[in-house]
Amino acid sequence: MEKQEKIVSMFDNIAPTYDTANRVMSMGVDKSWRRKACDKAYGYLGLDTIESIVDVACGTGDMMNFWKERSETSGIAVDNIVGIDPSEGMVNVAREKYPKFDYKIAPATEIPLDDASADIISITYGIRNVVARQEGLKEFNRVLKQGGLVVILEFMKNENPSFLGKIRDFYMHKILPHVGGFISKNLEAYTYLPDSIEDFLTVAGMEAELEEAGFEMLYTKSFSMDISTLLIARKK
Repeated sequence: MEKQEKIVSMFDNIAPTYDTANRVMSMGVDKSWRRKACDKAYGYLGLDTIESIVDVACGTGDMMNFWKERSETSGIAVDNIVGIDPSEGMVNVAREKYPKFDYKIAPATEIPLDDASADIISITYGIRNVVARQEGLKEFNRVLKQGGLVVILEFMKNENPSFLGKIRDFYMHKILPHVGGFISKNLEAYTYLPDSIEDFLTVAGMEAELEEAGFEMLYTKSFSMDISTLLIARKK
């Protein structure tokens, strides 16, 4: 099975327990990272009315709901929020949780939306799972309006971890797979997570790829012992 297809199949398999496993493993701290991403992006965009936000690799829909909640808190009107994901299992969970949003089954490299149609594209803990990543970033650029934002939350590779970073790596490699595997009954899927981080980019590498795809970096910030990193870039 092709690598991308295998990843999609893995997410189909763990979809029913995905939310429970995530909450237990992150202890809910991911909510603060998501809020920060939305608030920062809205600030950089600087609009009172937003036509379209597209959440790629939307999974079970949580980030879409954060976009909606933070827009209401900030007094911003958002006309449409669209979720894109290649996993039907994950999207089925999202549709049940958040039926008010629009969803499309598609990979990040083939977004079924018009050129220059979105104000914001987000991808939360999903860019690491896009095998043809550069192709995906170019697709984001195509779909975004001029001056639109790409917002990435991701677990990045840390080449020179601090003491706290080493604690993070121990948790990721030794504890997280067993917790996620116990909840999902799929140890392989949660062993994939830390392995995929080790095989992924550093923050500087991700910034370079965004710039190569036609974006200008606006903001980069790592949270909670560098567990999670937020990157925001603007379409040139």
